[in-house]
Amino acid sequence: MKAKIRAKALELGFDAVGFAPAVADPAWRAALDQYVAEGRHGGMGWMAERMDQRASPQGLWAEVRSVVTLGSNYAPAGDALALLEQGDRGNISVYARGKDYHDVVKKRLKALARWMVDNLGGDLKVFVDTAPVMEKPIAARSGLGWQGRHTNVVSRDFGSWLFLGEIYTTLDLPPDPVQADHCGSCQACVDACPTGALDGQGRIEPRRCISYLTIEYQGAIDPELRSRLGNRIYGCDDCMAACPWNKFAPATTDPDYLPRMEMQAPRLDDLASLDDPGFRQVFAGSPVKRIGLDRLLRNVLVAMGNSGDRRLLPAARALLTHQNPSVAESASWAVEKLSSP
Repeated sequence: MKAKIRAKALELGFDAVGFAPAVADPAWRAALDQYVAEGRHGGMGWMAERMDQRASPQGLWAEVRSVVTLGSNYAPAGDALALLEQGDRGNISVYARGKDYHDVVKKRLKALARWMVDNLGGDLKVFVDTAPVMEKPIAARSGLGWQGRHTNVVSRDFGSWLFLGEIYTTLDLPPDPVQADHCGSCQACVDACPTGALDGQGRIEPRRCISYLTIEYQGAIDPELRSRLGNRIYGCDDCMAACPWNKFAPATTDPDYLPRMEMQAPRLDDLASLDDPGFRQVFAGSPVKRIGLDRLLRNVLVAMGNSGDRRLLPAARALLTHQNPSVAESASWAVEKLSSP
C-alpha cells in the first residue's frame, strides 16, 4: 500500500512522501504548553484555543491510525535574498511569490485522498497548514527530514524549501524510518536572523520573527524592530536561505510555484497607492491577500522608512491621515526617517 500511495503522490506533483504512526509524543505537548504559557504565540490566539487538538493526531480525530505526509518543493532558482539590496522595492517571501500553496496543495491532497479511498479503502481527512496539526514534528517523524534550528523541516534532498500537507487515515501503514538530525554544530540560520528570533536550541520567539510581524501581527510594529525589517513586506527567508542543505535543493519547475511577475520586485510607491479593489486585483490567488490592505500598507511604510530613498517621501506623506492607526503611525515614522539628514 505504501508503494502505491507514494507512486500516486509523485504522479500528482508531490516531491516527498513519508509515513508516520498517529501516536502523540509527550514532548510535543510539553513544548506546546511551554510555548503558550510563555506567550510566544503572541496574537495567534487560535494556538491556545485548540491545544488539545493540536497536541496529538487523535486529539483532532480519534479514528486516525496513520499519517501520510507530503512535501512539495518550492526552491527558488536564484538567490532568495537578492532583492534585499533594492530599497525602493518590496521583498516578498519566496513561498508567496507564486500561487497560494494552500489551494495548490489541498487540491492535490484531495485527489490523492479520493484515489486512496477508491483503491485502498479506509476513511481519511486532509490538512494543509491551517488545521491544528503539528505538521513539522509529524513530518520529521515520517522521515521527510528533521527540524532544524530554525524550527522548519530540513530535507537532504530539498533543503528547507518544502510545503507540507497531511492525510490522516484509518489505514494501518508501517512508518518510515526517522532521519537523524544533520544540523551538527551549524548555527547559520541563527546567525542570519535579522531580529535574533532564534535561540540556537530549535526554539523561536515569534514576537521577534519578521514573518510573524509582517503577516500575523495586526498592530504597529515595535519601533526597535522596524529598522531590522529592511524592505521585507511579507515574510522573511533569511534563516531558510542560510541553511547549507539548500545547496542540494533543485529549483522547482512546478508552474504553480514559479514567481508571478508582480511579486518579484514590486515598487514600494506603487504598493502604497493601492486602494482596496486594486489590492484585491493585484494579490488575487496570492497568500499576501490574507493580510489585507492595511497590514500591507503598514509593512510598505516600514520598508520606505528603511530605504533612505527620499523620492518615497510623497507616497509616505499621502498616508499620514490614513484611518487605520497603525498605518498612520507607520507613515509618520517613515516620513521622519526619510526627512532626516
